[in-house]
Amino acid sequence: MGYAQLVIGPAGSGKSTYCSSLYQHCETTRRTIHIVNLDPAAENFDYPVAMDIRELISLDDVMEELGLGPNGGLMYCMEHLEENLDEWLTEELENYLDDDYLVFDCPGQIELFSHVPVLKNFVEHLRRKNFNVCVVYLLDSQFITDVTKFISGCMASLSAMVQLELPHVNILSKMDLVTNKKEVENYLNPEPHLLLAELNQRMAPQFQKLNKSLIEVVDQYSMVSFIPLDLRKESSIQYILSQIDNCIQYGEDADVNVKDFDPEEDD
Repeated sequence: MGYAQLVIGPAGSGKSTYCSSLYQHCETTRRTIHIVNLDPAAENFDYPVAMDIRELISLDDVMEELGLGPNGGLMYCMEHLEENLDEWLTEELENYLDDDYLVFDCPGQIELFSHVPVLKNFVEHLRRKNFNVCVVYLLDSQFITDVTKFISGCMASLSAMVQLELPHVNILSKMDLVTNKKEVENYLNPEPHLLLAELNQRMAPQFQKLNKSLIEVVDQYSMVSFIPLDLRKESSIQYILSQIDNCIQYGEDADVNVKDFDPEEDD
């Protein structure tokens, strides 16, 4: 069985930085992971690229040959990837052993994990190849400054959860850049009734029923829980990695070495 993280989130949320820091952490702890680039527009990497979608198709080529813009060109590239799952991806996966650990660094176009079926079909292909997959959703902690932005981030993450139907770990990235950490910490494990009260204060009275429904959805799907990530702290990276490992049952199939001891005979 193989293991995989699918790293998603809005553009600029720190996905590639997360992948780079995760690779460095695992290298330090003598653990092997392989980072896969799924962004056809990516140019520079701070980590060794094990697999690269640009070997299949690149955004620059699509924009030049088809006259598409950046967003349309990227969607074309991802749909081309979807059409080549049985050929390109299957062939690439054959280079890895059953217990290898892959981390897929995805593009930031939100439609890819909200309603377009490309990533859904991608992860289903991985699961058919006997991979346990966990979604890692990154949200910029600097975006979480009030309840309306928090709810917006929760809805985007929930959309990905419903679309992909996979174990899900939500991360507040860039905590090392936050100046007022108390403001962000208030949203790590907030009480639903407090969220509702704050939301009603900020919005017009006619939206109170909508606000109540939104908070109930967030609470029902346990979307009010985010894990903060501070890349300056190895303990922060390790904690998040342990949460993800638990989701995909990493290491549970490892052989246990048992040494038999003969009981000492009584004199």
